[in-house]
Amino acid sequence: MKLHYLIFPYALLSSAAFAAEAADAGGDSEIVVTALRAPIAEDRVAASVTVLTREDIDRSQAPIVSDILVRTPGISIVRNGGYGTSTSIRIRGADSDQTVLVLDGVKLADTSSTGGGYNWANLLTGDIDRIEILRGPQSILWGSNAIGGVINVTTTTAERPLEAAIDLSGGSRETAQARVAVGGRSGPLDWRIAGRTFTTDGISAIGPDYGGRETDPYRNTGGSGRIGLRVSDAVSLDLRGSYGRSRVGIDSAGTVPDSPERSETEEWTGYGAANVALFDGRLSNRLAFSQAEIARTNVNPARTVRPTSFDAKGRTRRYEYQGTLTVSDRIGAVFGAEREEQRMRSASPPNSNAAYRTIRAEADIDSVYAQVNAELIEGLTLNGGVRHDHHDRFGGNTVFGAGGTWSIGTSGTRIRANYGEGFKAPTLYQLYSEYGNDALAPEKARGWEAGIEQRTLGEKLVVGATWFERTTHNLIVYAGCPATNRPPLCFAPGTTTPRAGYYDNVQKSMAKGIELNGALQLGGFRADANYSWIAAEDRSGGLNHGNQLARQPRHLANGTLAYGWRPGAEASLAVRHAGSAWDTARTSATVTPFRNDAYTLVDARIELPASRAVSVYARIENLFDEHYETARRYGALGRSAYAGIRARF
Repeated sequence: MKLHYLIFPYALLSSAAFAAEAADAGGDSEIVVTALRAPIAEDRVAASVTVLTREDIDRSQAPIVSDILVRTPGISIVRNGGYGTSTSIRIRGADSDQTVLVLDGVKLADTSSTGGGYNWANLLTGDIDRIEILRGPQSILWGSNAIGGVINVTTTTAERPLEAAIDLSGGSRETAQARVAVGGRSGPLDWRIAGRTFTTDGISAIGPDYGGRETDPYRNTGGSGRIGLRVSDAVSLDLRGSYGRSRVGIDSAGTVPDSPERSETEEWTGYGAANVALFDGRLSNRLAFSQAEIARTNVNPARTVRPTSFDAKGRTRRYEYQGTLTVSDRIGAVFGAEREEQRMRSASPPNSNAAYRTIRAEADIDSVYAQVNAELIEGLTLNGGVRHDHHDRFGGNTVFGAGGTWSIGTSGTRIRANYGEGFKAPTLYQLYSEYGNDALAPEKARGWEAGIEQRTLGEKLVVGATWFERTTHNLIVYAGCPATNRPPLCFAPGTTTPRAGYYDNVQKSMAKGIELNGALQLGGFRADANYSWIAAEDRSGGLNHGNQLARQPRHLANGTLAYGWRPGAEASLAVRHAGSAWDTARTSATVTPFRNDAYTLVDARIELPASRAVSVYARIENLFDEHYETARRYGALGRSAYAGIRARF
């Protein structure tokens, strides 16, 4: 039965961003967005934005952030197996490495990885209080990598003298999860610490259709903490940090897929800031330092000489000044200067006593930026900004952006338009590895969008639509070298030593599409859904010109139907659909690449209050046990059942 044929009419009829674009369709339109580096009302934001609150996160019951993101407009997922395996998030067809993740003010990325982005496999929901998704090029405020957009994640801040939160759950494949947090606010001091653990026996990373038999377990433990101190009415201090350690079994894509090999990852973030307000608070100043480190190690017990087959570590330090100027209730500006220092090392030891090379590299980026936001007349807000970055290897780069949004009187109608430019600096691996090319130029993008939103029935019904386009140039790709007639880049720089391949700027892509979203709240009945049509195509010429980019479905749809019969008691049915997608680009005129089939997943959830502070919940994911692949040969979770208890004191 082609279930998705039944789902599409519903997805188009209801439409929203997983209870996000409208947040509370019952009437709370005063959503504040912080992903723009300063709090601003959502109805004054020209770009497309989705805000997910703690209530939305709890409602989803999802342990992994990527499983929440994929239910919002324009986002697709690629996961190489079960929980913990390599996971990519793509916004509007942009590569996963072209999206910036900000965790409690820290840009979190792995500078030792090929693309310099973040592996979304290990970001658990933990003590997260809020997720903001800002779509489209956002390099004005967030610099390199923000071509697809920015995902801003913040953990919970204590609001009461003493408070605590506990979540315990378990289910299929010996899965168990625990989250505990405690905090408090007293006078000028607020604090909160949280810990988490997630374990599962998992599934085989390589699917059973391709010979995968043994399970690949996943373990993730870690925590976060924060302290805020208000020294005076004008001065405050912030300290935040997080730590995570994970281990997951990995398989080979070769002829013998099952492997005892495992991948181990450690992640650290630290953030400290001093905030000083001047001129009766009209000028807010922030001096901050942050550091993020990600270390990865692959261990294979079957290797007799060197069990470690891969070892890498990436570190990013950022020094920031940011000023926020409030000229009036209608006019404000954000401006600042940053220095980002990137460091990496990477090695692949052979299973012998032979010597091997450890790659070490570094790069520094100095930046200045400014953006103005002004409500010129009642309901009409315009913004514009500029940023200049200087990379110590490829030089300078300047980007611009502008937009506007207009809330038309009391009609409930809001229209908006936005233009943005983005760039992505070459990664340290692309510049300095054995395949490196230090002449690489940054990837550059230009994009625009226009949207309309309508609130009606006393804001019980919210619907919207957005059209977007983005062109990206100088995409960096890996090129393999021929055995004969080698071009100059097929030799290690400055030598006559041949190499297997190199990185170069060769590609161009074009993405355009439409996102439909909306939400309906009638008494205890709630419905929300979204549909995205994304034409993300290769425009480089040659074999793949005009083809949809690999692993990017053209059609995406999500929907939720829920009914709550008393406070805290709700049952819901959620649907997620992804259209078919090419698994790889075409490599030969006579060979057609493999195509991953479309799939539709249905989840059922229920939550019941046991008391004012305690509730119990349960869910069944992939209710109809759909067999699907987001990447060829890799497995995906089948029908799974989980149950848990949640307490908020």
